[in-house]
Formats: sequence, structure tokens, C-alpha cells
Amino acid sequence: MTTPAARPPADRQEPDSAFEPGAPDRHHRTAPAAGPWAAQRRNLAWVLVPTALALLLLARMLAATPWLDAQWRADARGVVLLDHSPLPALAGLAGQRLLSVSATSGNSLQPDALLLDPLPRWTVNDGARQQQVQQRQALATLLGQASVKLYFDDGSVVRLDTAARGYSGLGVAFYMLCGLAWALFGLGVAVMQARPQPRNALYLLMCGCQAGQLVLLACATLPGLGGAPAGPMVGSGALWGVPGFGGTSGLSGLSGLSGLWASLALDAATAAAAVNALLLHPLRHPHAARLAACVWLLALAWCVWVWRMPPAGLWWWAQALALAAAGTSWYLLRRSCCIEPNPFAAVLRRLTGLVGAGLVLVTASVALASRWPDTAAAAATLGAWAWCLVPSALLLLTPFVSRSRQVLRDAALLAGATAVAAASLLLFMDGLSLGAVSSWLMAAALGVAVYTAARRWTVGHATGPQLGAERTFEQLYRAARDVQVHPGRYAQLLCQLLRDLFEPREVLPSQRELSQARVVGGGAALEVPLRGAGQHEPSQAAPSAVLRFAGGGQRLFTDDDARLADRLVEQLRRAVAYDRAVERGRSEERQRIAQDLHDDIGARLLTLMYQAPTPAMEEYIRLTLKDLKTLTRGLAAGDQRLSHAVGEWKADLAQRLAAAQVHLVWACTQDREVPLSMTQWSALTRVLRELVSNVLQHAQATRVDIRITLQGPELRLRVADNGRGRAPEAWARGLGLGGVRKRVKLIGGDVAWHEQTPQGIVCEVRVAGFAPPVM
Repeated sequence: MTTPAARPPADRQEPDSAFEPGAPDRHHRTAPAAGPWAAQRRNLAWVLVPTALALLLLARMLAATPWLDAQWRADARGVVLLDHSPLPALAGLAGQRLLSVSATSGNSLQPDALLLDPLPRWTVNDGARQQQVQQRQALATLLGQASVKLYFDDGSVVRLDTAARGYSGLGVAFYMLCGLAWALFGLGVAVMQARPQPRNALYLLMCGCQAGQLVLLACATLPGLGGAPAGPMVGSGALWGVPGFGGTSGLSGLSGLSGLWASLALDAATAAAAVNALLLHPLRHPHAARLAACVWLLALAWCVWVWRMPPAGLWWWAQALALAAAGTSWYLLRRSCCIEPNPFAAVLRRLTGLVGAGLVLVTASVALASRWPDTAAAAATLGAWAWCLVPSALLLLTPFVSRSRQVLRDAALLAGATAVAAASLLLFMDGLSLGAVSSWLMAAALGVAVYTAARRWTVGHATGPQLGAERTFEQLYRAARDVQVHPGRYAQLLCQLLRDLFEPREVLPSQRELSQARVVGGGAALEVPLRGAGQHEPSQAAPSAVLRFAGGGQRLFTDDDARLADRLVEQLRRAVAYDRAVERGRSEERQRIAQDLHDDIGARLLTLMYQAPTPAMEEYIRLTLKDLKTLTRGLAAGDQRLSHAVGEWKADLAQRLAAAQVHLVWACTQDREVPLSMTQWSALTRVLRELVSNVLQHAQATRVDIRITLQGPELRLRVADNGRGRAPEAWARGLGLGGVRKRVKLIGGDVAWHEQTPQGIVCEVRVAGFAPPVM
């Protein structure tokens, strides 16, 4: 991993997510200006309001269609039975077989179980599909009359007047599915409006296609026996290919198979758009443009082929197209994860795998149930629901993968798990021939298990565990202490803190000026501002840092991570401000103490020196005055350069050792000039004086070697003598040695004593982070 301090600034910037619900600033909680936001809302209104009006117009058209308020079901022989009806004329006929339906014009229809299938799209057999469309057209013609007669197997003949369905006759499912379609399309429009780019245009196209599929499904959920009126609307299912039993009407001039072609075209467009989007994001394929063109040409050729020359087994070809698109999408995401461990790609790969598994389960369930006429209609209904809801759930979930909107994520996963449970219910009842109660219980258990596993495997695993408060506080406290000791390392210490907390694969410098942290790349990266602490920051430091792939590429960054990063930055800024305030107070206090010592104690010592009774006493007082002068100068000066301090130390120690007739060997090596804080100057001054005092008092040495070395961030101090001292590990820890250890520890160093050959003691002081290079 690299940090902005160790790597030159890069122009590389993390791309925003292909499915961003907002612009970058809005993306991480920064409130946009009122003007642009108001303009965005107006633009959204221009698209969403007409869409809502179109859905209301569709509802009005359907409400005007004639119907007979009765529910029907098919038995094992494939015959149509009356299930129940609120009409008084049909009271007492529940369970009776419907033989035929006729009108006053003389036309009649002998219905069978094919009328109960919700969509021709989900009729597996080609011949049965054609027969289904013909029966719907005949039924629509009959219900276009003022009245019809129903003939039952017990000899009953019931004459019913056809009436308009009305809005209440559309059913709750119709309004729910239309509302979901409108919301899905609105989400796609919002994403495209927030960041217009090819990836988001493809996302909008997928949302529009799936919204169309939901509208088709909504038209198939209409209850009762319905048809189209005479006049501008003819042919049940003319526009959508939806049945008269639980079906809808269409506009004149369109065949009953047009709904089938519309559904197949929407599937092909969704598949092509999904593959095209994954060729561009999260990792752009080197031949994305050519491959995308090939994908769209294949989708167009497939649509023309099935429309002009419908192949045998059309349903199987349609399923194969969708499953091939899901497999290709999963492969592209797997390839992206192998090249670059982007957690956003990993989440999409898991979700795509779940969607593909759900589509396989739906295909197997519908194909298996089509063998039994009494279950074919229910299988087709549940298959259509699952086929629409599973991809729609994925599209709804994608923009919120890296967000803290847990309700939206759970709702999308719950929709997918419900679809899987519905498909498995058919498999248990038809394929395994289990009882109804057992099938429902097993399907419910499977749905709960799928939801729990999917939530943990996809979103829960991707967002990762929440950082513990204890760990966060510990890391922040350590970084704040380091910033107070080394304010110039603010950017480096902040990057290290972020690395310890989020464990990214790499940290890159960025030239973006940010006011707040923000999540980019769909949660793949987090941008954090580095500047803003003040005068201690190096001018060449990068303005911000990009943390890529949290948790070593195993999880996504979230808005909670961005908020945590902002709090960390603010706390470190406060630590720097606190350090400045404390240092300013210390400086003022040192100057006051230095002035008092100079004016008061210095004057008194000077008077005593002139009144000294003996020359020895006068010399002692003179040395004391010199020490006091050095101390007050250091207190008043505050920070000073290392080379100046080394000169003062050498002069002071040389005079003391010369007076004791001890030879001084002095050596100092430094690779650069660094400033000393008052804490560092005071600690080193007293350590040197204490070590030399110990040599003069106890060692009876004739030579002292002092070497000071500054190389990189490390400072080494070595004091050696040729005295009679031995076995330093057995020394008593008095005030002198204890004071040396304490002062060295204060500046973050270690001290050790050991014997020297042939005689003497060596004291070595090592401060690893004494003066790091300014980055």
C-alpha cells in the first residue's frame, strides 16, 4: 500500500458508480444548491408526471372493458370450473363445469384450461399458445355483446349482461404492480438525471424495460372474466396478448400475439443493456465498444428472427436468451473481480448469481408444471411474477448497495426471496407431488433461508462489520497524540489512521480539493480531505487521499464510513489546534520564567559572586551563572535548530570537562537541519549534563567520547568513558539515572547502558521518530 506521502500525486480518479442516485456532492450528504436541485426536480417532473398520466390512462381504458365478475379454475382434466362469484345468478353453481359461452349473435366458445394462463409468453407448448390466443379473441368477441349465456354441465343456463369493469374491478395487484413499475422507471430517470452518462443511460433502459414487463404483468392480474368492447377496442389481449380470464384489452389493429412479441423484445433489450453496462463498469473491457455493438446486433437479430420466423420451442429460446445474458453478466463481473478486487463488482456478481439461480428455478418450475393442465395456469402466473420481480429487485437494489438505506436493500432482497419461494412452491407441488400444506411450509422455509443467506452473502458481507467504538477511540487517541508531538506529520498520520481503521488495499494521493469525505465508485473508494489543519501542514502535501477497496477488497465503503472519516479529520484538526494553543501558552510561560530568572536569580547570583570570600566560591558561582544563562536563553528562544543546540552543548560540556582535566572527543553527524521543540531541547540538554556529571563524580575517567547522529527520522546519542565503572545492570536506580530514563522516554526514545572494552561504560540513547522528513 502507498500513501500520499510516499507516492507522487496521481491524476487517477475513482469513477462514480454506474448507478449513482446522485451527483458527487449530493452523493455524500453535501446539500446542493437550491437552484440546481429545483431544476432537477422540474426535469424529473417532466418525465414522471406524463408516465403517471399514461398509467392512469391505461387504467381508464381497462376500467371501460366489459367483464363478468366470476373466478374460475381448472381441474386435472383441463376443464374450466366456476370457483366463486358474487353475482346472484351464479349463486349455487360453484364447482360446476363451464361447457360453453354463447352470445345472441349465435357465436359460441367451448373454453378449456388454456384460458386461465396469464400470458402467452408463459405457455410452453407452441400449439397450445396458438389455441390460447384464438380462444381469447373469440371470448373478446362474445363479451363485446350486450349479454352472454353460460352453459354448465348440470344443465343450468345463465344469462348475464356484460358491464364495464370499473376502477374497483382492476384489483389491488394491478395498482401495486403499476406503482412498482412507475417507481422503478422513476429511479432510472433519477439516476440518469443526476449523472448523465452511457452507463446510467443503459440502467435507465433496463428500468424502462422491466417497468414495461411489470405493466404487462399488471394487465394479466385483472380478476374475473373480461373482454374488449366493440368499437375502438377489439380483441381480448390485442395489445398485450393478455387473456380475457384475468386479462385486458388492447387497441384495434394489433394481433393477440403482440403482447408476446413485446415481452420477448423487452427481455432481449434488458439482456443486451445489462451485458453492455457490465462491459463498461465496474471495469471497462478493452474492446467494450465492439463487443457492445455485437451484443445489440445479436439481440436485434434474435427479435427479428422470432417475429418473422417463430422457431419451434419459442418459449425455450426465450428462456435460453435470458439465462445466457445472466451467465454472461456473471462472467464479466467475475473477470472484473479477478483483474481488480473491486467490492462493488463482487456484490454485483453475487446478486447476479442469485438472479441467475432464480431464473433457472423459475424455468424448471414452469416447464415441469406445464405437463399437468390443472397446474399450468398457476405455474405460468407465478412464473411471470418471479420473472418480473427478480430482475426488478436487482435493479432496485443496485443504486443502494453501498448506502445506509437498509430498508430499501431489505425490500429488494425480500422481493427476490419471495419470487424464489413462489417458484419452489410449484416445484414441490408439481414436480415432487407433495401436499399443499407441506409444499407451502417448505416454500416458506426456503424463502426465509434464501433471504437470510442472500442478505449475509451479498449486502451484509459487502458492507462489512461496523468498526467498534473502542477500537476507533484507541486509534484516534494514538493518532492525536502523535499529531500533538509532530504537527507537521498531520497528513501522514491521518492516512495511517484511516488505513488502520478501514484496511484499504491502497491509499492514493488526489489533487481534488474536498470539504468533506465522500464515497465514490459505488462504494469502491473513499475520498478524504487532508488539508485544512493549518500552518503545520507541508505545502507539497496532497489535498486529499483516495482509499480504495476497504477491508482488503472484501467490503464496500458506506456513507457511515464517510461520516466517520469526517469526524476523524475534525478531531485531528482539533488536536492540532489544541497543540498550538498549548505550545503558545508554554512559550509565553517559558519567556516569563526566563525573564524572572534573569532579573531576579541572576542578579542575586551576580551580587554573591562579587562578595565571594574565596576564589573557589567565586568560580563556582560564575559557572552557576553561565548555566543559568544557557537555561534562560533556551527557555526564551523556544524552538531552535539542532546545529545551534549542538554548538551550545559542546561548549558547555567542553568547559566542564576541561576544568576536571578530562579529554572530550566530540562528533556530530546530521543529514539535514531540523528544528528542536522545547521538550526535545530540554530533555537532551539535561540528559547530556547528567551523563557527564556521572562520569565526573563516579567514573574517575580521563576521556569522554560523545557522538550525536541524525539519520532519517532517527536520532542516536552515544556517551562513552574510560573510567572504572562496571556492571551497569547492577546499579541502583537513583534520581540521576531515573531522570535520564524519564527524559528520554518523554521524547519517545530508549536508553541503555553497557560495559566497554577494555574499560568504561557506554550509554546509548535512540529516538526512532525524532524528526521525520517533511513529506
